[in-house]
Amino acid sequence: MTLAFKTFAISDLGLQREGNEDAALFSSKLVAVADGMGGHAGGEVASSIAIKALADLIPVFNDSKVDADSKEDLFLNIPFEIDSQISEKSKENPELSGMGTTLTAIYLDENTIELLHIGDSRCYSVTNGKLQQLSYDHTVMQELLDQGRLSADEVFNHPQRSLLTQALMGDSGIDPILLVHEVKLGDKFLLCSDGLTGYLSDLEISKLAKKYDDQELLDHLLEATKAKGAPDNVTVLLVEVVSADHSTSVTLIGAANE
Repeated sequence: MTLAFKTFAISDLGLQREGNEDAALFSSKLVAVADGMGGHAGGEVASSIAIKALADLIPVFNDSKVDADSKEDLFLNIPFEIDSQISEKSKENPELSGMGTTLTAIYLDENTIELLHIGDSRCYSVTNGKLQQLSYDHTVMQELLDQGRLSADEVFNHPQRSLLTQALMGDSGIDPILLVHEVKLGDKFLLCSDGLTGYLSDLEISKLAKKYDDQELLDHLLEATKAKGAPDNVTVLLVEVVSADHSTSVTLIGAANE
């Protein structure tokens, strides 16, 4: 059986931002979320660069003549291409200097997914409403948590919880890796910017995931985030592994669709 992604998506300004610095894409084989940062619209530009660079790979991923190793190499190296494009854009427009973006993407290859991740946008597996974080937060707080210097509750409530140790900022200071997980029909994944996870705990998200599904779940996650003030943009993708319908369409949302 050929597998594909079926995706439900939402991207919202939140209650305090004037522009959306989040960007995302979804297709039958590739989904991704990018959370931009930087003033003078730099965040929107950086996240859009990341998502559009990934979108350019989709025809290659859908080409049966390209072998699996070549596709994996392209996927693993796309962060360096994005970093280079961000650097060039910053040189052309000095007011965008310092812009950057996170990137969390999963690519479906037969019966496995490959997870590519930089920053603190997250990817979870969702099983009967239970969450398991598959990505690793590239943040100072996560390093302190790993060292046992802070507890999970202290990290969640810390004012500097979003201070990144890795991001795509045009300075080549990245070390991308691919994590591979086997998948089967019906498996689900949640990808999101920290506009969600910075204000809802895993437990709160899990409680909603046990009650709701599909677009209804995303609507309730957004509602719960807004109930807490939603100071940041909120982007969430809910992805299910389904039987392929041979669709090759690609949808861009957030900053990438402007």
